[in-house]
Amino acid sequence: MTTRSAQHAQPVAIIGGGPAGLMAAEVVSAAGYPVDLYDAMPSVGRKFLLAGVGGMNITHSEAAAPFLSRYREAAPWVGDWLDAFDAEALRSWIHGLGIDTFVGSSGRVFPTDMKAAPLLRAWLKRLREQGVHIHTRHRWLGWDEDGALRFNTPNGELLKTSTATLLALGGGSWARLGSDGSWAPLLESRGVEIRSLRASNCGFISQWSPFLSERFAGQPLKQIIASTRSLSGENISRRGEAILTHDGLEGSLIYALSAPLREQLEARGEANLTLDLAPDHTQDQLQQALSQPRKGQSLSNLLRKKAGLEGVKVALLHECLSKDVIADATKLAAGIKALPITLTGTRPLDEAISSAGGVCRSALDDNLMLNALPGTFCAGEMLDWEAPTGGYLLTACFASGRHAAHGMIDWLKDKR
Repeated sequence: MTTRSAQHAQPVAIIGGGPAGLMAAEVVSAAGYPVDLYDAMPSVGRKFLLAGVGGMNITHSEAAAPFLSRYREAAPWVGDWLDAFDAEALRSWIHGLGIDTFVGSSGRVFPTDMKAAPLLRAWLKRLREQGVHIHTRHRWLGWDEDGALRFNTPNGELLKTSTATLLALGGGSWARLGSDGSWAPLLESRGVEIRSLRASNCGFISQWSPFLSERFAGQPLKQIIASTRSLSGENISRRGEAILTHDGLEGSLIYALSAPLREQLEARGEANLTLDLAPDHTQDQLQQALSQPRKGQSLSNLLRKKAGLEGVKVALLHECLSKDVIADATKLAAGIKALPITLTGTRPLDEAISSAGGVCRSALDDNLMLNALPGTFCAGEMLDWEAPTGGYLLTACFASGRHAAHGMIDWLKDKR
């Protein structure tokens, strides 16, 4: 059954209950406009809550210039959003909800209790006090022939009209939490340019031997440096930890390089990664240590004593270097400092922490309104930008929601 709502004052419709949508709802309702917020899931903020399971990394304390550089080619666009709502403004906003924050040793910013749920509860309380009406289990289906919003609900299809609409539907990862990318064909059918959704902050596939896969899958690679080259030739290196999986590598260090690695895969069919397994030793130091007489020591013992390598790191050396290289101290030292790894694919999009691609910059005006659909705005991860983990993703989602909300308010004022 299809019904049409009948309200005297049509509200603004915000579709998507993640950080971008909730922030937009707060800003628009605070400006005095009635707001209906819709979400397909039984409750809002599900991916936000999942992101906080291991510790709610809300933003980063990095200085403005390097912070903005994390958004790569989208930095000028994202910078427009951050001009009005940067990391410090986000922290102040959180404090206004009664939640304290602290800066961790890595520079990442966390709520003091490390949890997302108290922050979300305080935020939803504020939204309800501002009069925001939240409608869960409302899956957006697009528009009818008269331009009304179509929703699939437990009571059948529902049509809603609105004075303006903001879409904050997420990217294409974690479909079970609501971000399934099903909005893309709906917008493309209306003439909106969409860049295909691809995995970002994701694991990568490598063709390990059965021995390495069976014996060492799940083992951490601690204190290493991972390096790759962008398609333009820039060397990109990060220090941290990764995890060897049954068919490749994942973990925060690999996620930080996911964009240039994915671009190599798209251009060449494979990506090249090098690992420095002993970043606190120089190549000369390693060469001298490995050139000394073993005096009956096994290579494994020598690597453990002289280079601090054991377990999965030693297994990786045998996996990626030939016997001739391992037998030569000079070549082995070079291999330890730059172990070559060939990657042949990404893990599936639905497993990725986030996605790249989405609504193209050219499809939107400066206020994040769709050129093809006046009165319809977009925000959050459904836009064509990406960032590494570490608080950068969430910060830009919040800021884009706020930016689009102010654009919507200006547009509504102009319509009067």
